[in-house]
Amino acid sequence: MKIVFLDAYSIGNADMSALAALGDYTSFDSTAPEQVVSRCAEADIVITNKVKLMQPELEALTNLKLICIAATGMNNVDLKVAAEKGIAVKNVADYSTESVAEQTFSLVLGLIHQTHYYDQYVKSGEYSLSGRFTHHGRPFFEIKGKKWGIIGMGHIGQRVAEIAKAFGAEVSYYSTSGKNLNAGYTHKKLEDLLAESDIISIHAPLNEQTQYLIDSKKLCLLKPGAYLINVGRGGIVNETDLAKALQENRLAGAGMDVFEQEPLSINNPLLSPDIKEKLLMAPHVAWASVEARQRLVDTMVEQIKRFI
Repeated sequence: MKIVFLDAYSIGNADMSALAALGDYTSFDSTAPEQVVSRCAEADIVITNKVKLMQPELEALTNLKLICIAATGMNNVDLKVAAEKGIAVKNVADYSTESVAEQTFSLVLGLIHQTHYYDQYVKSGEYSLSGRFTHHGRPFFEIKGKKWGIIGMGHIGQRVAEIAKAFGAEVSYYSTSGKNLNAGYTHKKLEDLLAESDIISIHAPLNEQTQYLIDSKKLCLLKPGAYLINVGRGGIVNETDLAKALQENRLAGAGMDVFEQEPLSINNPLLSPDIKEKLLMAPHVAWASVEARQRLVDTMVEQIKRFI
């Protein structure tokens, strides 16, 4: 079997030896759209994370038998055409639940405990010169007793709910699909969840129901002291509206790991210097702990073995 990985950079330095041992393996760090057909011309199996395999590519790749998506989302493959041509498509689910859940709390704790501010206070030398053992420059808060609202109660949302409850938070949720109804927590209308929660975290997929789910109108419902975290998908939060809401102090802060355009534009309003202290942002990395990336590779290895 000839196996081609089109964008191996996406999983970093995970151990690929078991994958390479499955056949004639070729790995490309990244692949431009116009390079897909030539690089995969003889491939039996193609692995992709973000490189698209749509109708033109699938029609041209007559030897292709299996597409492995090194991710959960499958929107980068034309599934209808693949089915018509008898090409199997496999994605990987649930490999990053712990990683995303922990990053959610990393963002929340960094924001509500003002971690960056206090770190810089010490590193700047101000603490050394203060003559005082402590400094109360900015108030910070505990999770215990706070109302935590979860948007999207899939596996990741459920794991976040478990951890938030262990911290002592009062957890409620809104199911974007209306299907993931968990009797262990209170289900609320979106408007009520936004208005009542101190912390809101998003763990939903991007689809017609969630596109710009959080816009200016919804942001106006938040408490001035609330924190919004998006580790779901970019496009669920209207970034222009969020930047304006932060500038107008309509919420206390936000943590963002996903963006509508990735990488985000240098002109993105979230990069405005006047809101940088209210934002913690990461480059779509919540899913990518060392353990999660290796689980991803190991699962693809097993999928290919079963297929062969």
